[in-house]
Amino acid sequence: MAGNLHVRNLDDDLIAKLKMRAARHGRSVEAEHREILRQVLASEGGPDFDDLASELRKLTASRKQTPSEVLLRKGRDER
Repeated sequence: MAGNLHVRNLDDDLIAKLKMRAARHGRSVEAEHREILRQVLASEGGPDFDDLASELRKLTASRKQTPSEVLLRKGRDER
């Protein structure tokens, strides 16, 4: 699915640099803009599961933890 993106309030210097870069690569300014976005976003991988898990452990380290077997036993006893 193709969409449109409008970028407003760019500095004149930035626009000039984008035009020069597009000319060097033989592309239109719009095509260069698309390529820059494509390259940057492709290199930006998603978060690593191990990193997320480590961060979660740090955030919850000071909280009281109830072992799962205790919770399961309690749930069974309440039935």
